[in-house]
Amino acid sequence: MTIRKMTPAELALVLDWAAGEGWNPGLEDGPAFWAADPDGFFVTLRDGAPIAAISVVNLDPGFAFLGLYICRPEWRGQGIGMALWQHALRHAGNRTIGLDGVAAQQANYAKSGFARTGATRRLEGTLDAQDSADIRMMTPADLPALLALDERANGYARPAFLSAWVQPLETRRTLVLHAPDGPAGFATIRRCRSGSKIGPIVAPDAAAALRLIRAAAGLFPDTGPVIVDVPDSNTALGHLLAEAGMVETFATARMYKGAPPPATALLHAPATLELG
Repeated sequence: MTIRKMTPAELALVLDWAAGEGWNPGLEDGPAFWAADPDGFFVTLRDGAPIAAISVVNLDPGFAFLGLYICRPEWRGQGIGMALWQHALRHAGNRTIGLDGVAAQQANYAKSGFARTGATRRLEGTLDAQDSADIRMMTPADLPALLALDERANGYARPAFLSAWVQPLETRRTLVLHAPDGPAGFATIRRCRSGSKIGPIVAPDAAAALRLIRAAAGLFPDTGPVIVDVPDSNTALGHLLAEAGMVETFATARMYKGAPPPATALLHAPATLELG
């Protein structure tokens, strides 16, 4: 067996694996993931064919995020995933590493030094779309302000990833909450294999976050449910979405190896459970 960096074509394959696992990736996630850190995606090959994958993406000098950890079912239970895990973790160096993991794997992650700090709950449902006078489509001039807002919300910078993530595509749009002195928040919606996910959501409060969600819900009508991953460090939005009829369908544990970044009231949803 061989462990090496993925190619972009292999990343597309691994996203198909993720869809098969029920993770519901976005239709055009691959290029933005790759832009975050092209050296942070790894694959195990058996006779030249990929059988396991993982990403440990270095987002800034102090922080990395782990995701896309998948071993093909027929190769599980043989230590293949763990060998790949240990290889990939070295890519992060001395950075803090975050992940969103399923509950069944928490004990295994803890053996590698990851500590649980909270949870992320996935809420899905149909929302009535509603425009707001202070919410508009992102323009290129907004990017520096959005990068600054995202860093304040997360506690770390990720300019390469976010710059790619917020760019308008056929299946992805970013909305800005405008204030007199510039952007006060933003949200990105992207079409997925099923429905549309909204994230990140950065806003001054839960009410503003909900208005961003309702505005975004009108951008891809008739494509299935709206999906929002809500961290339990900021539960007010979860309550509002539940009152609007959305239901919890999935939950993950947020874990860190190293000092976690500070939780903030600005972050109402991560961009993606694969890259935070």
